[in-house]
Amino acid sequence: MFLEPHFKGQRSGWIEVICGSMFSGKTEELIRRLKRAKIANQKVEIFKPKIDTRYDSVKVVSHDDNSILSTPVDHSSKLLDLSDGVGVVGVDEAQFFDNELPDVCQQLALRGIRVIAAGLDMDYKGIPFGPMPDLLAVAEYITKVHAICSHCGNLATHSFRLAADAGQVLLGEKDTYEARCRTCYHMGNILNLKVNAALTKTNGQEKKK
Repeated sequence: MFLEPHFKGQRSGWIEVICGSMFSGKTEELIRRLKRAKIANQKVEIFKPKIDTRYDSVKVVSHDDNSILSTPVDHSSKLLDLSDGVGVVGVDEAQFFDNELPDVCQQLALRGIRVIAAGLDMDYKGIPFGPMPDLLAVAEYITKVHAICSHCGNLATHSFRLAADAGQVLLGEKDTYEARCRTCYHMGNILNLKVNAALTKTNGQEKKK
């Protein structure tokens, strides 16, 4: 369990990053921290990329349907203009932001703001995603969360894309992506073929009965 840092005396800003694969609970953890900050009567502002409209055009929504109101923005520079007088800034789906996000987060931290960003550390090809590597490099606190591999039940660190689309950005849910461990991820669609073969065999046995 992540314990929020507490500084007495002079105000201090910092950056926290929550990262992991699809379905690992990144947004759930982000919402948890932001709600705790609100309970502590801290002024909170939450941002999400405008392109992410899967659940709601304004709210940040987790896969478990927890939500919190946010401000959709089309560029990370908007965070600087919209964070005056704010104590905590939350950023969801950080991987979809532009490459200026790490610098913007550092500027906010220098203002004394606690910045909490959540995002995919790797895309569906297993490549570091967007501004996430640089953001992880400058963060004081990093939490890597894990999903459960949909095929073997081990801890999942990769997002396997089921759709044929080759673009880096493809918004989707369980019909588009699976969380997989390292081994199952590199087995690729062979796993799907095995599942289909097992189903065909089962159906064939039932017909014989």
